[in-house]
Amino acid sequence: MPESTMDLSLAALRDRYTSGASTPRGVIEALLPALEAEDTHRIWISRIPRERLIAYATALEGKDPRTLPLYGVPFAIKDNIDLVDLPTTAACPAYSYAPKRNATVVQRLIDAGAIPVGKTNLDQFATGLVGVRSPYGSCRNSFDPAFVSGGSSSGSAVAVALGLASFSLGTDTAGSGRVPAAFNNLVGHKPSCGLLSASGMVPACRSLDTISIFALTTEDAQRVLTVAAAFDAEDPFSRAAEPSGFDFGAAPAFRFGVPDAKDLEFFGDAAYRELFAQSVERLQALGGTRVTIDLAPFLETARLLYEGPWVAERYAAIRPFFDEHEAELHPVTREIVGKSRRWLAADAYDALYRLKLLKRAADAVWRDVDCVVTPTAGTHYRIDAVEADPIRLNANLGYYTNFMNLLDYAATAVPAGFTSGGMPFGVTLFAPAHRDGPLLRLGGRLQRASVRTMGARRWPLPADDAVAPPFMPTGQVRVAVCGAHLSGLPLNGQLTARGARLVGAVRSSPDYKFYALPGGPPKRPGMVRVVEGGAAIDMEIWELPAREFGSFVAGIPGPLGIGTVQLEDGSSVQGFVCEAIAAAGAEDITALGSWRRYLAAKG
Repeated sequence: MPESTMDLSLAALRDRYTSGASTPRGVIEALLPALEAEDTHRIWISRIPRERLIAYATALEGKDPRTLPLYGVPFAIKDNIDLVDLPTTAACPAYSYAPKRNATVVQRLIDAGAIPVGKTNLDQFATGLVGVRSPYGSCRNSFDPAFVSGGSSSGSAVAVALGLASFSLGTDTAGSGRVPAAFNNLVGHKPSCGLLSASGMVPACRSLDTISIFALTTEDAQRVLTVAAAFDAEDPFSRAAEPSGFDFGAAPAFRFGVPDAKDLEFFGDAAYRELFAQSVERLQALGGTRVTIDLAPFLETARLLYEGPWVAERYAAIRPFFDEHEAELHPVTREIVGKSRRWLAADAYDALYRLKLLKRAADAVWRDVDCVVTPTAGTHYRIDAVEADPIRLNANLGYYTNFMNLLDYAATAVPAGFTSGGMPFGVTLFAPAHRDGPLLRLGGRLQRASVRTMGARRWPLPADDAVAPPFMPTGQVRVAVCGAHLSGLPLNGQLTARGARLVGAVRSSPDYKFYALPGGPPKRPGMVRVVEGGAAIDMEIWELPAREFGSFVAGIPGPLGIGTVQLEDGSSVQGFVCEAIAAAGAEDITALGSWRRYLAAKG
């Protein structure tokens, strides 16, 4: 099928719209030849008619592109998510129905200016990681059509990779929003469960499902997530976003977990093994400290998903339809869902108790690391191989993904290189729920350190989008310290005991006098802002939870306090300042510019 040659990244579209170089109608009309072409990759189940697409674009005329965050942005929708213009099939023609309203997430995106272009192919009822379990045909990889696209959100990924949409919606229960991203050189973000409303989505495992996002960059995924996320009282599994905590994604130093060598599985794929090793090295070059972790509790959790009673939840999701139309399902889907009827309610409780123990063991890792990195998949299969061995090879692709929602983690899959044969490889960064923002930011840094192109069209990867909005507040406060609270000095424990983390070393603007105050122990310095005669002072920035900030400030004795400190780069931060009256009788150490140098000089 013809591929779009237009760079559809959000940054590129925003530039064209705000400059007046393009209009939404112009973009849609330019896309139409590719959207209406023969679907050789088996991307689509249904497509928006030309007239309706033009109507969506025309409705944006006269609106300021800067007032709508997704103004004129074309997007695709996995066909288990409702759009009133087209039937929802979940890749099962007998199940097809005409939705009466848009899914909540779809409506939020349209209200923000986005334009839906079609409903995409998937593994039937979102059961699979391969993209071949569909009566609409096996969705073909965007780089080599002989290979699987990944699933179940197969068409959603390939549509973005081939330039037919700027972003797309998938769903993710066991990896469906991540594996296709890895196989098509895309970002695939699996949000914290409950952040995106499931209203209007056909469930697979209702207690574990989440709508997911495919995009060309992490900044694009973050923009879409910012629009789409909202508490929905109609969805009993919906929850509001919480503060993300320490922003390890933007920090110059962070800690990341890497599975022990005994737990890494590449199914004989030496190229993927080497590419993963390179990704670990890149994270270290970005400021990460590698920490080896035991993946065993994660892997045992993963086995619960398909070897335990959670499979019965797939049956529960479509029980009336399945009982009446079992013969009309794809053979592999029918086999997986049909077997689930053997599970007892007692088995479900036993599995829940086991999951609680495994989560306790898995969560222990967060005492030592900010996030964990794994391959998104351990290898990549050809379509003919999967069709010959559909269950086992599909299970292999879920080795690093199946545990994620059971453990209530957020995850971002990012491009991380190419094999010598030109096929993409990806890794996944994951962390506890509500760490979506830091994951996306660290993922963006890793993406830019690993690849130079986006999708299968190989558009140049743009520089970091500095205007990408923050997804959620961190709930953290930054404070600059210059004396006894510096790392390794006597009062630093007042910070670390409150969960504070070192962000990095900085220097103040050259507008401060620096004094060694009388008294102690411990000895303390004071910074006083002056009009002239000052110097730049060495400082450290620490970040601590906002709930701890009040008690920290309450323990600071006069003449010290917390105020606004100007930094050398022109920015400002809350930090230690001193009353000017304290300079009387204090030792002026401004020339040293550093409390550590003063302590060293005093011996």
